[in-house]
Amino acid sequence: MSTHNSHKKHLTRRRVLGASAIGVAATGAAVAGGTGLLSSASAAAFGYTDDGSNYVVTTGASLVLKISKSTGDITSLAYKGKEYEGYGGKHSHVESGLGASTVTIRQSGSTILVKVVHGPITQWYAARSGENNVYLWTNKADASFTATRYIVRVKPGVFPNSGSDAWDSTTDTIIEAGDVWKHPDGSTRSKHYSGKRTIDYDHVGFTTGSVGLYLVRSNHEKASGGPFYRSLLRHSNEGGAGLYEILHYNEAQTEPERFGLQGPFVVTFTDGGTPSSSLFAANLDTSWVDSLAITGWVGKAGRGKVAGVGLKGMDAKYPYTVGFSNTDAQYWTKAAAGTGAFSCKGMLPGTYTLTVFKGELAVHTGSVAVTAGGTTSLHTLTITGDPSTAAAVWRLGNWDGTPGEFKNAELMTYAHPSDARAAKWTGNVTIGSGSEAESFPAYIWKDVNDGVLVYFKLTAAQAAAAHTLRVGVTTAYINARPQVTVNDWVSAIPTPPTQPSTRDLTTGSYRGNNHTFVFNVPSSVWSSDPTKYNVLKINVVSGSTGSAYLSPGTSFDCIDLLT
Repeated sequence: MSTHNSHKKHLTRRRVLGASAIGVAATGAAVAGGTGLLSSASAAAFGYTDDGSNYVVTTGASLVLKISKSTGDITSLAYKGKEYEGYGGKHSHVESGLGASTVTIRQSGSTILVKVVHGPITQWYAARSGENNVYLWTNKADASFTATRYIVRVKPGVFPNSGSDAWDSTTDTIIEAGDVWKHPDGSTRSKHYSGKRTIDYDHVGFTTGSVGLYLVRSNHEKASGGPFYRSLLRHSNEGGAGLYEILHYNEAQTEPERFGLQGPFVVTFTDGGTPSSSLFAANLDTSWVDSLAITGWVGKAGRGKVAGVGLKGMDAKYPYTVGFSNTDAQYWTKAAAGTGAFSCKGMLPGTYTLTVFKGELAVHTGSVAVTAGGTTSLHTLTITGDPSTAAAVWRLGNWDGTPGEFKNAELMTYAHPSDARAAKWTGNVTIGSGSEAESFPAYIWKDVNDGVLVYFKLTAAQAAAAHTLRVGVTTAYINARPQVTVNDWVSAIPTPPTQPSTRDLTTGSYRGNNHTFVFNVPSSVWSSDPTKYNVLKINVVSGSTGSAYLSPGTSFDCIDLLT
């Protein structure tokens, strides 16, 4: 598949969703109405009214919101009398806007609940008396919509336009696919450049210092991609800004979509600080939701827990995460340093694949059953799948499922490879130089830095034996995979493993399906002179073509030569 066709398909998906692209159009149309103060009181009594086009919900705190009676869009978020919602004639909604929907509202004690039904999608909103929060749920029944996201659209100019996910179309230049921008100073910006994995954040938002608008993410139990998935979280430019809850985006995706009720995630206003930790998914008290009859809702009583005594065989230099997944749900929890003890609560009943990750590399798998109201206790799990335990003549990087030790790796989670801050992607490596990993490029592309060389020496005894060469990758673009040459010996071309079908290396993600290529190098290949270097050459091969940073490319985890 060519890069041109891949991008064309991506744009078509957005048109199927029935609205314009996620990013703001380059013209940056201004939002009607400006950012002036509203005439309505900011602390009116809790309740709702009908203005003919919208349900107007007053929280009894400092927030008044409007929800369209025809589409279910949030059409107004007025905090302390000031409007924050909307840009370019667009409002806040699930997907890219559902269009004509059935919208109903009811009050249940101290909660006002709005239900929006459009075919396979039901969107819910709840406001609670005395809170500056909006609680949201998305229930998606099938794949007739190809993405699952909620976007909160924010008026231009009310928050600082800064960060790796912010740009200015009046000064910046598009350099890739309509959504990657280059600033005059050579730095790059994109809505994709959050620099964070799902496990790394609880909320995303904007602040002026005196007012903050945030989206607190859900537990992502019905999302896809796992704890290390990277996706767009927000964007900002001169035409407006956006906050995202991404549940399935079809970009750099490693697993099938899940369906059912997801949430709550929370839109919240603050007096400038970050949201209260009581709103975080791990801490949120949702007992008040149980009586609301939200379709698909499973309360605390219907959920279970897994508790593990610990992990044996850990490497103290790395964090460990324990993940749980099946076709219906996903969860994860951090293992305690030292002991590896772990606990995961709030899980839907079912049988899960349990995966222990060293960094982001799966090093142990098993199975665990969860029952409603119960705790499944696990004895100490012994890690046996860590490739770092194998003795090696030399090792470039380490096995942790990431390219983190290599050149430009950290920058690539919030910048384009062409960014002026990036070190040169070319350059060879000599084992024993003391800076091997820092000199080796995190990514190799066929059209950019193909044919990187690694120089190393072997003792006479080592040169007399055959050796296994392992090349670990974390993802690949358009079927890229390594073919190696050692001195005069050329390996066969490996079969490409399954990897995401979209851009990833240029959109802030190295996360795909970790895979290890194994090359058995015969003893006849090596130099018999221990004073001379052997030369390993790494080329990227693929049946697909592209240019520059959209040519076939791959991200590296570790390379080693076993004893």
